[in-house]
Amino acid sequence: MTTVIYPGTFDPITNGHLDIITRSAVLFPNVIVAVASSPSKKPLFELAQRVELIGQSVAHLANVRVIGFTDLLANVIQQFDVKAIIRGVRTTTDFEYELQLAHLNRVLTGGVESLFLPPTEQWAYVSSTIVREVYLHGGDVAKFVPPPVLEALLKRAKK
Repeated sequence: MTTVIYPGTFDPITNGHLDIITRSAVLFPNVIVAVASSPSKKPLFELAQRVELIGQSVAHLANVRVIGFTDLLANVIQQFDVKAIIRGVRTTTDFEYELQLAHLNRVLTGGVESLFLPPTEQWAYVSSTIVREVYLHGGDVAKFVPPPVLEALLKRAKK
């Protein structure tokens, strides 16, 4: 069975990410959502909490598995015998960056391809960075994130 991987920091996961995951789950029999530790990005949520929130958000998708990782993505790809990397691409800037990563990952993995999925129009402008900015400035992010993430953000704001 073909396994694909959708890697990212997902801090936090957005409805745009969830859309890419859902569409990938229709196209492929096994989807791994690989949550990168990314400590240099100073995430709002620790790795374990991001994995848990994504797991709750994709619980309705039987063929989706969520893992956390701190290793090189190429090593994770080899470990799980992944056949392709899924990447969401919103803009030409995203595409240029993702194209570089696709070439690098193809070399590091011995040929694993990257597949670029554009977001649906509804989520084309949503990113984790935008959601964090709105949240950190006291704005309402309810429309942009799955319910478990909203609950975690609201809980975090009360601290």
